[in-house]
Amino acid sequence: MRVPHTVLLAEDDRAIRNALARALTLEGYEVTAVSDGAAALEQATATAPDVLVLDVMMPGVDGLQVCRELRARGDRTPILMLTALVETADRIAGLDAGADDYVPKPFEVDEVFARLRALLRRAGKEPLPAPAAQDPNPTGPRDLTAAGLRMDPSARRVWRDEREIELTRTEFDLLELLLRHAGVVLDHATIYDRIWGYDFGPGSKNLAVYVGYLRRKLDEPGAPQLIHTVRGVGYVLREG
Repeated sequence: MRVPHTVLLAEDDRAIRNALARALTLEGYEVTAVSDGAAALEQATATAPDVLVLDVMMPGVDGLQVCRELRARGDRTPILMLTALVETADRIAGLDAGADDYVPKPFEVDEVFARLRALLRRAGKEPLPAPAAQDPNPTGPRDLTAAGLRMDPSARRVWRDEREIELTRTEFDLLELLLRHAGVVLDHATIYDRIWGYDFGPGSKNLAVYVGYLRRKLDEPGAPQLIHTVRGVGYVLREG
């Protein structure tokens, strides 16, 4: 069994740091989160992470300085920069400092995940193996069932009728939350807090994106939609 990839995250904004650390953990990474560049340098030396995620603008030692110092040491660990600087010159400065890629703020976590996967592949680190397929088990006492869905939370598997549905970690967590509260309207703030650990605010599309992913995987032609939008409030799982 492969151990999770390790991520060292340095971000001075506490809300962003906590939210991104939780999202990465839910996606299967082992995360160490620090609030400044000096701590990032110390942790990078002590723990040798598989990949670093660095904010550019940090007080004291910033992300660019962290990059330069690590590269000067001969450390080739992949580095993904988070930056609110959008000018081409700023991006070039980051790449010249030794960064491998960057994501502009504000960002969607799915883009961060995709860029991390690409960096890890380039570094020769294989993704974690998918679990071996098994035949669906009879409904067990701890299975969750509602609206034609059946979920085994311990095995992290879910079926609509007889069709097993493959979900990412975040998709599964979101569906489990909705399934455990089937028929109850969950507001945006509650869902953000339970899944990401932080409400990204009214301008975020993160939740709507994941609901869209789930709908594409759950819905079937001619069958009732299962996840319903309650405008101005949130979402509810119910049939019909």
